[in-house]
Amino acid sequence: MKRLFFLPLVFLYLAGAAQFSQDSLWIRDHYYKMEKMITMRDGVKLFTSIYIPRDTTEMHPILMKRTPYSCAPYGENNFSPFWNSYQRYYLRENYIMVIQDVRGRWMSEGTFADIRPFKKDKTGAETDEASDTYDAIDWLVKNLPYNNGRVGSFGISYPGFYTTMTAASNHPALKATSPQAPVTNWFLGDDFHHNGAFFPMDGFVFYSSFGKPRPKPTTVASPGYQFRIKDNYKFYLENGTLKNLADKIGDSIKFWHEMYQHPNYDDWWKARDARVAMFDIKPATMIVGGLFDAEDCWGAWNLYKALKKQSPQTNSRLVMGPWYHGQWASNDGTQMGNVRFGSNTSFWYQNNIEIPYFNYYLKGKGDISSIKNANIFFSGEDKWHQFDQWPPANEVDQPLYLLAGGELSWEKPTNKKGYSEYTSDPAHPVPYTEDVHFSRTRAYMTDDQRFAERRTDVLSFSTPLLDSDISLGGAVIADLLTSLSTTDADFVVKLIDVFPDDFSYPGDQPSRGRDGGGSYPMNGYEMLVRAEIFRGRFRNSFENPEAFKPGKIEEVRFSLPDVAHTFKKGHRIMIQIQSTWFPLADRNPQQFINIYEAGEADFIKSAIRIYHDALHPSHIILPVLK
Repeated sequence: MKRLFFLPLVFLYLAGAAQFSQDSLWIRDHYYKMEKMITMRDGVKLFTSIYIPRDTTEMHPILMKRTPYSCAPYGENNFSPFWNSYQRYYLRENYIMVIQDVRGRWMSEGTFADIRPFKKDKTGAETDEASDTYDAIDWLVKNLPYNNGRVGSFGISYPGFYTTMTAASNHPALKATSPQAPVTNWFLGDDFHHNGAFFPMDGFVFYSSFGKPRPKPTTVASPGYQFRIKDNYKFYLENGTLKNLADKIGDSIKFWHEMYQHPNYDDWWKARDARVAMFDIKPATMIVGGLFDAEDCWGAWNLYKALKKQSPQTNSRLVMGPWYHGQWASNDGTQMGNVRFGSNTSFWYQNNIEIPYFNYYLKGKGDISSIKNANIFFSGEDKWHQFDQWPPANEVDQPLYLLAGGELSWEKPTNKKGYSEYTSDPAHPVPYTEDVHFSRTRAYMTDDQRFAERRTDVLSFSTPLLDSDISLGGAVIADLLTSLSTTDADFVVKLIDVFPDDFSYPGDQPSRGRDGGGSYPMNGYEMLVRAEIFRGRFRNSFENPEAFKPGKIEEVRFSLPDVAHTFKKGHRIMIQIQSTWFPLADRNPQQFINIYEAGEADFIKSAIRIYHDALHPSHIILPVLK
């Protein structure tokens, strides 16, 4: 049996390897590489790798990526391994491929600035990332041989931010852009903070290397922090405070310490919101993201909404699939952690959306009428849907009420008094996932939440078995009526799909435990559909935080990133509420103090009540498609 199962995998691997090898040889035979220092308007030169078709029988479009992560490998005889990804098809289409080190990174000159603010009214030699892009495009179309004068741009994550700024450059040769999982706002929802709550695990691992100064151009990366403890929960709990984390990262990493100086959503943060550039955008713009992107899910949804509102004349589109961060560019989009999607969604996206999109705008080739304004994969149902708008026109906000006994109902509670209570203890925070890990997992976005339901500091509420399918498409809003025994707390709200007790995927073998083999037990699986944290002090304003008055009932209302999910008949909808989500989010001392300056003794327990009575009907507003 083992041999019969293993041999097809061997043949599949060998076939794939042979294909990549063939593409590698083809690309080297049909392309040559140039490396150029392109001068910006202020005299700073940016290092640029350019891959040019040898074919001279036609004019070629330019597809560029600007990145802080290096356009390595360096050297005109060293090629980027396009053949290992779907991007090889762009080379088969004879695209000129351009990769540029942004200002102050790697081999480019100048001084690097994180999420450098957009300057609307630049004059003379003033620069920002939009002007750097404009100057780069201008040089490319005027100097590259056999280019057709049409330029496109794409990039994932931080390069997605630079693609957003590319769109804002509005160079006349720029015809199409695609910001993908774009870093958009590092205080409200991407990477470093969610609703004001700091995400130390992601930030520390990334910035301990990325944030180190680079006095002069280099091809060598800086090493990160050398972890002695390989259990992330243990490491960040023993670290204790954000002050201690700042000591570990050292004094040289400027942006880390700048963040500590801006604990609230002030003008410093607002200037670094990429959405401020989204006015009067000329090129077609297609924003791509993952439903289960642990890093920049917020950015994709909200950049699209800003673009539609602030620049309604722009030819804009949205694509959201069932992906982790960047999975749409991978070779496998069939599953996320334990949850399967029934097809290779990445392959479908690459061949039916992205490549046709750029071919249409940069080559005048094909038809993109099937790519609608919103192209959204619904998990649960496991199908793509196309909409003329997002949220869809048939979306209706429908409140789901918390009731006594851990129940959820579409009807308001009628009891005069009622609440559920838990004690949040910063010394024993709720972990974000059940297992022990060194690095933050990406699959936690669909992880089984049964481990959390068993904790006394997590409240769980669920519906009866659903008698019909319910599809959600849009933002989820948590509206909690709460009181604290302290002056501050965080609130984590989770939307969960509880699978039937007899559920299994085709071909699954029952799990026999850690050593006995078998598939993960999907019967009764509590799939995380969406979760978000909110720092309670910001309940009335991100700019001007307010302390809670102990014992006073107050409203905490906030939005979770959009969802696109179908709860199938026979499943249940569950809501979990907790106040720690560690070490994904930092611990709140649960006192109204500056958390970045808090000491060990400042972290105290808080008794937290969530009310669910007629006068205080806590509820979750779901975007139900009718």
